[in-house]
Amino acid sequence: MKDAIHPTTFETTISCTCGAVFQTFSTVQNLKIGICSSCHPFFTGETRFVDTAGRVDKFAQRYGSTAARRAKPKLSAAGA
Repeated sequence: MKDAIHPTTFETTISCTCGAVFQTFSTVQNLKIGICSSCHPFFTGETRFVDTAGRVDKFAQRYGSTAARRAKPKLSAAGA
């Protein structure tokens, strides 16, 4: 393997919003995540919505509106 092409790795603490804390190695130090294997519905067996409304709100804030816009039809000069 070539020297000096690999990224620097750190011992990292990953913190979830549910309160779970994991220790691992990563190229980023002290990660904060929104959902983990301790609280994700796939792993817990619960049936619930994770963050559907939050994603739509983020999209609306970023791009203005969530409503689709239609362009006006082009009128041809020969048709009138």
